[in-house]
Amino acid sequence: MVKKNKKVLLLLFLLALLFSCGGKTGNSVNSDLVSVKDGLNRELKIPATVSRIICSGAGALRYITYMECQDKVIAVDDLEKKQQPFDARPYTFANPRFMELPLFGEFRGQDNPELISALDPQPDLVFKTYAEMGFNPDELTEKTGIPVFVLDYGDLGKNRPAFYQSLNLIGKVMKKEKRAGDIERFIDGIIADLDKRTRDIQDRKTCYIGGVAYRGPLGLQSTEPGYPPFLFLNTPNAAIEPEQGDFAHMNVSKEKIVEWDPDIIFIDLATFQSDPKANAVYELSADPAYKGLRAAQSGNVYGVLPYNWYTQNHGSTLANTYYIGKVLYPDRFADIDPVKKADEIYTFLVGKPVFDAMNASFGGRAYGKMEI
Repeated sequence: MVKKNKKVLLLLFLLALLFSCGGKTGNSVNSDLVSVKDGLNRELKIPATVSRIICSGAGALRYITYMECQDKVIAVDDLEKKQQPFDARPYTFANPRFMELPLFGEFRGQDNPELISALDPQPDLVFKTYAEMGFNPDELTEKTGIPVFVLDYGDLGKNRPAFYQSLNLIGKVMKKEKRAGDIERFIDGIIADLDKRTRDIQDRKTCYIGGVAYRGPLGLQSTEPGYPPFLFLNTPNAAIEPEQGDFAHMNVSKEKIVEWDPDIIFIDLATFQSDPKANAVYELSADPAYKGLRAAQSGNVYGVLPYNWYTQNHGSTLANTYYIGKVLYPDRFADIDPVKKADEIYTFLVGKPVFDAMNASFGGRAYGKMEI
């Protein structure tokens, strides 16, 4: 009898220990922790195996999707749950399940510690971009007990190494190192292909991109002097000399656009979120200052998919570049069907061909001439 009681007491002790470690119902027991450094060089203690995550800040969920870890996401911010008349995020079209997941906070990193603490099961880790926006990463960990792993979003230009480093960090944490390398080779290969097709062209037309979104829709004067597709195609951007290119957004004056008088104008379709009489296409057709532009008079105005939408969409940047290359240098891109190329890129990065769905969101205006 004494031995039996000892066995019962031991079993009760083990059960109590199990529940004290397990936390909420449904959480796995994971006492193994490892030390890692995030994009801010902060040393974090995280579970050796990360099974459940949330993504805070612009683009964090995009990178997790690129890395084929979207099935580990257990909650989303409010932007991911909104049905929008316009949408240009390929990862969202490829993963409609995101809309059905629980809410943990607002977009742009405005996390809600109470909502995060109420998630059941709890996330093992929070991936966060743009740490300076929204809830402070250290504070969020203090309030929730969950490590916050900061990523540098980077870009496809001079900050491409930062982008690749973030993929490598995700790869290390999520045990997806090979996928990180595959993405780097895929993107570098595309950029090299674009350069090879265009580097020796002598007769180049000047281009301008208008209507680029920046924390919301804008008109024709919204542009980027270092618009990546023009740089990748070695093509003059009317807004700046190519060797001075940087990826910063800017609003230029109407007078400057008239002075530059570009040969070809591309319109970022994000502009169609604006008031119908404020979008870039309406301005081109109605504003007397623009009526004399060569591009408007010759009909050389073309629509491209939005580039900035909850920060930069790298897949759309690359897809747009092939379309722009086809418009500018058809002989160099004779083997390219821009729509098929776009879906090849999207399938690799987000897992599905989503061009048609995104284009439909913008009235089928992508990759064609705009009516002025």
